[in-house]
Amino acid sequence: MQTLSRRQSLAVGAILLCCLSLFTPTLVAQSDDQGSVASNPCTGTITQSVNGTTVVAVQGYSWVDGGQKRDAKLVAIGPNGTVKWVHHTGDHGMVWGYDVDPMPNGNLFVTGTKNGKTVVYEFNPRTQKHVWSQTLDIEDTHDIDLINNGTQLLVANLRNYKEDAERNDDSVFVYDLKKDKVVWRWYFRDHYPKDTAKTGYHNYTNDWTHVNNVQKIGEGEYLVSPRNFNQAIVINRSTNKIDMKLGEPGNTSILNKQHNPDYLESEDGKPTMLVADSDNNRMVEYQKEGDNWNRTWSLGKGDDLSWPRDADRLPNGDTLLGDSKHERVMQVSPNGTVKWEFYTPWLVYDVERIGTGDESNGPTIADQNATGSYQLKGAADNYDPQSMQQCNAYLNSIHGWADGQKPNNTTTASNDSGGVQDSDGDNGGSANLSSGTTADSDTSMPGFGVAVGIAGLLVTAALLIRKEE
Repeated sequence: MQTLSRRQSLAVGAILLCCLSLFTPTLVAQSDDQGSVASNPCTGTITQSVNGTTVVAVQGYSWVDGGQKRDAKLVAIGPNGTVKWVHHTGDHGMVWGYDVDPMPNGNLFVTGTKNGKTVVYEFNPRTQKHVWSQTLDIEDTHDIDLINNGTQLLVANLRNYKEDAERNDDSVFVYDLKKDKVVWRWYFRDHYPKDTAKTGYHNYTNDWTHVNNVQKIGEGEYLVSPRNFNQAIVINRSTNKIDMKLGEPGNTSILNKQHNPDYLESEDGKPTMLVADSDNNRMVEYQKEGDNWNRTWSLGKGDDLSWPRDADRLPNGDTLLGDSKHERVMQVSPNGTVKWEFYTPWLVYDVERIGTGDESNGPTIADQNATGSYQLKGAADNYDPQSMQQCNAYLNSIHGWADGQKPNNTTTASNDSGGVQDSDGDNGGSANLSSGTTADSDTSMPGFGVAVGIAGLLVTAALLIRKEE
């Protein structure tokens, strides 16, 4: 039997080395996102991999173990249901976590409360650190948005009764970060009578409006949700008037203590609102026809949903929703079929899909020819105390990046916004951060394994071609 020469043996070894270099990055990338979904106690129905990472703001109030308060957190979930990272906002002194907004540079803008004040901060998922933060001397604010290229804060200010003046100061205002002062304010008391939303606990002196959401939808136009008025309204900053109203105070058939309305427009320009109709336990969409709003879509019948508080229309026409008291988030088709479901105890507030922009960024139901009223189909039946306790313990065991989920430098690439993309195609960090903070630098060379493989092939060819001396 003929044996291999020393040079031929070296050639064979080089071939094995180069092949390993070529294929190892692929294997790592595959295992990095798949994870051990089967052992994850938080997964529900997942019929397909979704596009991008989903971030959920969890308030930390349990409905299944006697109403105990738990730490608030942000949970990031990969396309196939693998937990990527968990950011425990409670570890940073935050008691209640509310809105979370994806930023153009790939970071997240977080709103919450601590010590009776409101805190906002920019969070970099790649470094798991705060970039900057701002504390406002207002109580229990649910939503603040960065506007005007990040120079101002658009604030929904609730629970602001001034007992000494017998005046309710619930308002929407703009706070300029550079000037360090309020530059515009709109008071609800100037547009609604004192007896609006007088329903026992809620009245002019006690949590009157409970305004829970504000969103800039155009130049000087703000979509606002005074929850206790059962209305979503559009405020015109120039005129200080209300340009649009969906719903009526006291009429719960249209909206009932809604959360997080999103503004869309149909292909022919008709104003449309997608709303989490919380106390009616449904998601609804209304389209404006002349002076009237017509309900074009409703999702949820019976106990399908329990106090949902967020719904975003995705670019592919599906809806990403937060089913708050069922402690889960879902992606559903227009006809209510569940494609992707994940449990995140306790008490879901906000859910965002990274890479699709802030709030809704997809077609209306009317433009999809899918109008109608639908029941949820295909959801898992995992909502029981034992399963929720197991899921909560699993999420609490993760601080920062989950095992195998931290993006490594060989799978990153530049994007147009100046941030960094991870292997899901999401913006995972920022290269140009504010307040003089710099992002972590990626020093490894992308594609280095492939380069090693090609070099190995060239060396092998040279070894085989060169004649034995």
